[in-house]
Amino acid sequence: NGTERVRYVERHIYNREQQLHFDSDVGVYVGDTPFGESWARYWNSNPAELEYRRTLVDSYCRYDYKIVTPFGVERRERIPSSPS
Repeated sequence: NGTERVRYVERHIYNREQQLHFDSDVGVYVGDTPFGESWARYWNSNPAELEYRRTLVDSYCRYDYKIVTPFGVERRERIPSSPS
């Protein structure tokens, strides 16, 4: 049902091109272009920033998932069959 696999993804896009991204499954910034790679090296060199991004999956994503799930999960109602 998706409750076990929640992740935080942050994407940085410039001019309709993704430059770099952070995925909580990976745990570091990953550059998608040469320019993005230089920024990823810079942001990955700051351990406090990486730790903050890694903890967002628990403090932000899982927290919101518990709140939103009852309203967002597909609900199936039993539709009575029409008499034929």
